[in-house]
Parts: sequence; structure tokens; C-alpha cells
Amino acid sequence: MESRRIAVGDRDWTVRVDGPVTQHSVLLFPDSGDPPEVYDRVCARLHSSDLRTIVFETVTGLDLTGVYAVLDDLGVPWANVAGRGAGASVAWQVCAKGFGRFVSLIVADRGHPAVPDESGAVLEAGCPAVELPTTVLVTKGLPRSVADSSGRHVYGEFRVVDLDVDNVAAEADQEFATEIVLRTSMW
Repeated sequence: MESRRIAVGDRDWTVRVDGPVTQHSVLLFPDSGDPPEVYDRVCARLHSSDLRTIVFETVTGLDLTGVYAVLDDLGVPWANVAGRGAGASVAWQVCAKGFGRFVSLIVADRGHPAVPDESGAVLEAGCPAVELPTTVLVTKGLPRSVADSSGRHVYGEFRVVDLDVDNVAAEADQEFATEIVLRTSMW
């Protein structure tokens, strides 16, 4: 994968870009502490489905401005979005606040930021609803009830998929890639 550093204000973001150059791109956000290559197997599967991948090496401090700047620098007008853990939280937030730039959302390990997690904590009570087709992957780190409750914050087709894994990128890369491909297909 080609690694690119993109300056946004006083911050540089490193992204890994690969796959065929088409109109269909997938923006992938890792969990905190994930190594840069966490999505390599997922990306290989996406590339064989004619999808270009853009993987942020970290999501710490990432916001909508940073995501837009990276997409603009890469010449990507719109993207499908996927993430796990902390990356899923970022994915929910940028898709909720970035109407028109994103096509679909696939998240693992996190419910919508306005939904209480398993301990009752709410990440961002005022987070708007997502107006995209959305898939939530239920893993060992996300109770089904949190995923189901996220549906009321999705104004679009909503699916919940159960996977009995801790880390969807490492243990269920084929299922994760399949859910992404399903969301990128306009059929």
C-alpha cells in the first residue's frame, strides 16, 4: 500500500492508499492502538471487488475537517465508510455531520454516539442521525441491544449482523469485507 502524509492545518495525517482507481472508494478507520496494517487482509478482498481503499493509520484527533481534507487531496468526491472500535466512533460522527460526501456506513464494536453503551455512557448526546444505509456488526465488544438501539439514529436502510469475534479486522476479515462490498453495491 502506498503511504501518504497529508497536511491539514497544523496536523499531518498518514493514510495508506491502494486498489484500483475507480469511482468507488472505501475509507477505513482503525481502532486505537491498531497497527497500520490491521486492514491489509480486508483491503486485499476489497481490491478484488474493484474498490479503492484509504486507511487512516490513526484516528486520534480526527474530525470531519481532517477527513474532508484527505479526501480532497486524494481527489475522492465521495466514499463508503467503515470502522471498528474508536474508528467506528469517528465513522459514526463524520457520517452524521458530513451529509452528501459519504455513501454508506459499516461499523463494528460501537453503537451510534447518542446511544448509551453497555455501561450507560453516552459519547455525544447531540450527535445527529446518520442518513445513510448502515450496517452495525455486533461483536464480543458490542451488545446486540446497543446495536439495535442505534437503528433509531439511522435514516436509511439499517442492518445488524452478529459475529462472535473480538476483532473483526483480524478474526473476521472476510465477513467485514463482504458487508462493505454489499453496502457499496448499488443494486
